[in-house]
Amino acid sequence: MISQQRLTDEFARLAAINSPPLRESVISRYLEERLQRLGAEVRFDNAAAISGGEVGNLIAYFPGTGKATEPLLFSVHMDTVEPGGQVEPVLRNGVFYSAGDTVLGADDKAGIAELLEALEVAREQGIAHGPIEVVVTIAEEIGLVGAKHLDYGLLKARRGFALDTKGVDQMVLKAPGANRLKIEISGLAAHAGLAPELGISAIQTAALALGRMQLGRIDQETTANIGRIEGGVASNIVPQKVLLEGEARSHDPNKLQAQTEHMLACFEEAADNMAREIGGKRVRPVVNAKVTADFPSMAIAEDAPIVTLAKSAAAAAGHDLKVRLGGGGSDANIFNGHGIEMIILATGMEGVHTHDESVAVTDMVHVTELLVEIIRQA
Repeated sequence: MISQQRLTDEFARLAAINSPPLRESVISRYLEERLQRLGAEVRFDNAAAISGGEVGNLIAYFPGTGKATEPLLFSVHMDTVEPGGQVEPVLRNGVFYSAGDTVLGADDKAGIAELLEALEVAREQGIAHGPIEVVVTIAEEIGLVGAKHLDYGLLKARRGFALDTKGVDQMVLKAPGANRLKIEISGLAAHAGLAPELGISAIQTAALALGRMQLGRIDQETTANIGRIEGGVASNIVPQKVLLEGEARSHDPNKLQAQTEHMLACFEEAADNMAREIGGKRVRPVVNAKVTADFPSMAIAEDAPIVTLAKSAAAAAGHDLKVRLGGGGSDANIFNGHGIEMIILATGMEGVHTHDESVAVTDMVHVTELLVEIIRQA
C-alpha cells in the first residue's frame, strides 16, 4: 500500500530544498503545487507580514470523501535549523544522512514526506475520510513563530496531530511551558588597575547570581538554563554591563512561575550583595529583567478522543504506540493553547539539530502506515 520508492524520492527532494527560518519561499511553492496535485485547496495566511518572512503559513483543505465526520488537522513545519544551505541527502544502507557539513532536515521534512505519502495512498485506495486540514508552519525552529502568528480563524478542525518528534511508535501528550529571560545588569565602570574600588563589576554580580541559582534539572517536570552571557569591554576595565539570556521550563505552570521568580530573585540578591559606598554615595548594580512567555504547556488526557484514535489506528496497523513525556516546545503547544487538541507523533528522525541527523526509510514507511490508518479511522 505504501510506495517506499515514492516516499524515498519525496524525502530526497524535500531535503535538498534550502529552507531556513523566514526564508521558506522555495519550499512553500513546491508544497503548494504538490498539495494542489493531491486535490487540496491551498492558501497562505499573513504570518509573513507579521514575522518579516518571505511567506506565510500554508493551509491546505481536503474535502471529506464519503464520511461526515469532524475535520482532522495535521501539522508539520517547513523550516529547518542552521547550518542548512545546499543540503545533499545521501542514502546509505536504507538510512538518509547529510553528505556535507549541513543538517539533513529530517526535522521536519520526514514528517512532511510521510504525510504526503499518506495522502497519496488515501487517494489511490479511495479511502473514505472526513475533511482534512494540513498546516505547514514557517519559522518553527526560531521560537514557533509561524504557529504563534497563524490565522486560527482559517481552521475548522479542533483535533489533530503534529508530526515532529524523534523515534517511532511514540506520541507526546504532555510538554512543558517555557519562559524566556533576558537580564541586563548595569554596574559601574572604572580602571581595573588604577581604581578598581571605584567600580562595581556587572560580570561579578552575574557570577554571584549564577552561583546561587538552581539550574539544569530541577525536578521531573522542571528545567532551567542560562544559555548566553555577553559583557565587558576590555581586561583593564571593570565591566559596567553584562547581558544574560536564559529560560525556565515546566509541565506545571505553578512550578514554572516559581522557578522564574527564583532566577530573578538571585539577580536582585546578588545586586544587593554587591552594593557599597563609592564617593560618599551608596551604589547598587541595576538589574533590568524582561520575562517573555515563550509557549504554554500542553497536557492531553490519555482517554481523550484524539489519543483513542491514535491507539486504535496503531493497533490496526500492528504498531505498539507508546506515550512519551515531552521536554521541548513545539507547534502543538501553541495549537493546544488555541483550543485545538493536538498530540505529537514521532516521525523516525534521529540526531536532530546536528550534522549526524538521520532518518531510516523503513521508519518513514512505518510512520506512514500509521497516518493512513488514522485517516481511515478519523
